[in-house]
Parts: sequence; structure tokens; C-alpha cells
Amino acid sequence: MRIMGIDYGDARVGVSVSDLLGITAQGVGTIKNRGLKNLITDLEKKINEYSPEKIVVGLPKNMDGTLGFRAEATYEFVDALKEIYKNEIVFWDERLTTVGATRYLNMTNTTGKNRKNVIDTVSACLILEGYLQKNS
Repeated sequence: MRIMGIDYGDARVGVSVSDLLGITAQGVGTIKNRGLKNLITDLEKKINEYSPEKIVVGLPKNMDGTLGFRAEATYEFVDALKEIYKNEIVFWDERLTTVGATRYLNMTNTTGKNRKNVIDTVSACLILEGYLQKNS
């Protein structure tokens, strides 16, 4: 069962997918967020390419567990995603995924433009990996 992970952001959206056994997560790219309509069109191509049975979307929470203003934007994004994707969509607490992605990129000496291009994809992998570990 293939699962897709999404790290939704105002500027970029990271996308990852699991292997067919649902054990590991691999990054499959970052999509530039050029507005909700364009983003959904671009995501539909990824969904058609990988045919996930489920999508996991990172839900931004404050450190105290409350939902902030970013969560509202994520809910709006998921509502639009539901127009093209009829299978299950689940939310996953994404606290500290950007911190984890930053640490990973520091360890691999990824800098400059390369870093900006992959940080959202790495975050999507961390979101999906967290979900896979908890639900395996």
C-alpha cells in the first residue's frame, strides 16, 4: 500500500511517497505553490503518477499542541485536495519536522539554493516516516 506525504507551505509544497510495502519514505519533489488551483493541478499529476492509497498531510501545531494560523491554511488546502482525491487523507503532527530537516541538511552539507529546493521534500519525508513508524 503506497502512501503519500505532503508538507504544505505558502511558497513550496514537499511531496514524498512510501515504498509499496509502506516501510520507507522517499522524496519525490517540491512543488512551487503558485496558488491553490495551480497547486492542486500539480499535485494531481503526482497523485496519478504514484497512485497512493492514502495521503498524510503535515498539520502545523504550536509547541503547546494548539493549532495556529498555519493550521487553518492547511485545512483549506486539504478541503481543495479532497476535490481531486477521494481516498483517505490523514493529518500528522509536523512539529519539529523543519528542525529535523534542517539538521539533516546540515549533516549532509547541503547549502544555498540546493537547500532551499529540498528542505520541503525532506520535511515531507519526515512527516511520512513518522506516520509509517507509528502505524506499522
